[in-house]
Amino acid sequence: MTDRERLLDELRPVAFAIAYRMLGSVSEAEDVVQEALLRVHQALDRGEQIESPPAFVATVTTRLSLNELRSARARRERYVGEWLPEPIITDGDDDPARHAETADSLSLAMLVLLESLSPEQRAVLLLHDVFDYGYAEIAAIVGKSEHNVRQLGTRARRHVEQRRPRFQTTREQRDELAAKFFHAAEQGDLAGLEALLAHDVELAGDGGGKVPALARSLSGRGRVARMVIEWLSRGTRIPGEVRPVEVNGGPGALYLDPQGRLVSVLALDIAGGQIRSISAVVNPDKLAHLGPLGDFKALVESRR
Repeated sequence: MTDRERLLDELRPVAFAIAYRMLGSVSEAEDVVQEALLRVHQALDRGEQIESPPAFVATVTTRLSLNELRSARARRERYVGEWLPEPIITDGDDDPARHAETADSLSLAMLVLLESLSPEQRAVLLLHDVFDYGYAEIAAIVGKSEHNVRQLGTRARRHVEQRRPRFQTTREQRDELAAKFFHAAEQGDLAGLEALLAHDVELAGDGGGKVPALARSLSGRGRVARMVIEWLSRGTRIPGEVRPVEVNGGPGALYLDPQGRLVSVLALDIAGGQIRSISAVVNPDKLAHLGPLGDFKALVESRR
């Protein structure tokens, strides 16, 4: 591996970390990363002296992501049903300390919340609060004054804090709660499951019009608990395996068909000792990057 190849390899995760949080899409993020690394390569070919390659690629990645996000928002307005981010499996993270610091910004619930911000607000919040860039650096990246960038950050932070729980849960508490959730769901224990859910818990499903999914989110612990048991209880679910994994830095599970092919990804958002939201992604277009896919529609029809 040449020095340049090694540099580009080191910059790839830096670029992906920004692009994925900006876009909530693995495929879109990978396209942005590819273009950003190409621009680094071209700059070096021109003999440019790049003082800080990570800062250079962060700047290019953010600007490309802003452009992509503006066009993506129009596509998402035409999206069939609920839109959820493309999930990533974060088991086996090789840098636990760094991962712990940025896990909340990876959660599907947070990525959905970030969708309600303007592209510029999203960029400022992520660069400052997640990646520790100073406001002067961010101003240069997004092409606005430092004063405007500070205002964008303040508005974005206020918006997020109003919708995120004030009291967080430790990793140990979170994992214990998730284990109880999957056990209660598998056993069909309605009362036990309801005890784990926040009173205003929400369940969202993303089928993208490709496979059966909830037409709109369900809310309320009773309704959500009954729906979860319908899909995850051993006595009622369609054939297959529920395999707990870490999804986007938090507890979740893969739903596999009898041949071990992926049909759904489930993610739990836990805070304050309760499960506040459950996200189920079944749109095959959003799962293709995770491996071989099963036919979810055929499985559902086989149960009828």
